[in-house]
Amino acid sequence: MDRRVLLTLLPVSLALPRLARAGDFNRFLAGLQARARAAGIPQAVVQQTTGGLVPNADVLKFDHHQAEFTETWATYSSHVLSQTRIAEGHAKAATSADLLAAMTSRFGVSAGVLLGIWGIETNYGATQGDFGVIDALTTLAWDRNSRFFGNEAIDAMRIVADGDAPAARLLGSYAGAMGQPQFMPGVYLSTAISFAGTGRPDIWNSDADALASMANYLAKAGWQPGQPSSVPVLAPSSIDVAQTGREMLRNVGYWRGLGVQTLPGGAPLADDMPASLLLPDGAGGEAFLVFANFMVIRRYNASDYYALAVGGLGRILVGA
Repeated sequence: MDRRVLLTLLPVSLALPRLARAGDFNRFLAGLQARARAAGIPQAVVQQTTGGLVPNADVLKFDHHQAEFTETWATYSSHVLSQTRIAEGHAKAATSADLLAAMTSRFGVSAGVLLGIWGIETNYGATQGDFGVIDALTTLAWDRNSRFFGNEAIDAMRIVADGDAPAARLLGSYAGAMGQPQFMPGVYLSTAISFAGTGRPDIWNSDADALASMANYLAKAGWQPGQPSSVPVLAPSSIDVAQTGREMLRNVGYWRGLGVQTLPGGAPLADDMPASLLLPDGAGGEAFLVFANFMVIRRYNASDYYALAVGGLGRILVGA
């Protein structure tokens, strides 16, 4: 059985190589503060957000004990696509129907993918994390001797300096991912938007802003309107596994010629539509044709399991 090693639902940034700790924390913090001032962050904001910081022991505990493990798609999907998440998603799909339709109209992004990401990232906004983002990012930047996390800490200070959100609102995961979409600060600055077009994007408390920001991210990443990300199929047990995987791009007609069958009731697929065949648990397990939008979801989280789960949750909730 083909088993995959993944970091479940953690930002790709956490998979970066761990370098040696950057020496004394106070000296490191002084250097980060100097970088922030050089980047144009006012001294008052630098002092407000980082003055008196010490390494966050909880961040270090979570980071040093990441859930890196081997898990099958069957096991992963059974707990990510839980009945609780599905039930809550049906309720959200109903109460947010007009809002989701507006997102599709404006950005071309389907309601299904938005519900899938929203549900898996934060349980539709209910589980956003309660770590102070600047605190967490500074701790990671020091412990990992990471310029990436240091830059993200400075970007978080910029959010405060620009008046987008007060420091107290910058709450998220221990890795610094914020709000309902779990955006890193740099992504917030480049991509978060106010749905109404007035005021600052509030991805913590506003469903409209959170969904618009997610849709904007996917649209900028190349989402193709009206196209699926993945569809479940039946693949013959005799198929050559070496021909499968997202790198093996063919077209739907090619896969049909090898005996791959779409399931009854699914959306029609043109023979010339580019697709790859994915067997996440190897021959004999579930099979999926994946398309260009699958790769767009992987821009959000670079895990095949994650992208399949997002597509699966969307199909369950709204049929697309």
